[in-house]
Amino acid sequence: MKKIILFIGIFAGVFNSFAQDKDFIENRQNWDKQLLYWGYYIGANSNSYRVDYQNKNISKEDLQYGAPTTRIDSPNGVGFSLGLIGDLRLHKNANLRLEPGLTSVSRNIYYNYIPNKKDSVRKTHSTYLRIPILLKLSTDRYYNIRPYILGGISYDYNFSSRERSSDDNSEGVFRMKRHNFSYELGVGIDIYLPYFVFSPSIRGVFAINNEMTRDKLDNGTSSSRWTTPIKTLKSRGIFLKLAFH
Repeated sequence: MKKIILFIGIFAGVFNSFAQDKDFIENRQNWDKQLLYWGYYIGANSNSYRVDYQNKNISKEDLQYGAPTTRIDSPNGVGFSLGLIGDLRLHKNANLRLEPGLTSVSRNIYYNYIPNKKDSVRKTHSTYLRIPILLKLSTDRYYNIRPYILGGISYDYNFSSRERSSDDNSEGVFRMKRHNFSYELGVGIDIYLPYFVFSPSIRGVFAINNEMTRDKLDNGTSSSRWTTPIKTLKSRGIFLKLAFH
């Protein structure tokens, strides 16, 4: 994350130094006067799951399997994103954005209290159709740069959820919910180039709802080693987006 912030800072510094030149040319002078404009983005992301337990104390069932202090781990997985941008000007410093796109990421979930290696790891390969609606707040333009912050909510459709699968963890299938919601917050900078506007940004994206689908036997009378201990399972990630307008 520090490298990403440094990357954005270097861009800002370079263009700020250009602004000091007496022969400086202001690019795309009428760009911000448009009511509506379009663009596209590509990017990378680093995602993990936040695990909240039904009982924060280690259960008797966990102890049966020799549970360590950390019962379930979810390391970061790396993925990519691509999509389109529609931007509506509300005010000279405020824009409403729609950023529909695809996000793909693979993650592992480690159950440290299950001794059998095959049963102790579950892999999730997720491909989301994300439709964020964001409010972008910008500073006044300074020569050819314009920093901004943005935030909003997103509807996320998981094509790889397997929510309706007849198999569950007893057959090695970790099922996720198909329909999800998240919120995101971010910072970025618009860089006005002669032929287009380049806009790198960094975002934090956090799921609002529980994304896990419980196993079929997880009904209060029978228990599942994989889903019974978990109260909620939510995605959280850092997204780097490179936008072009």
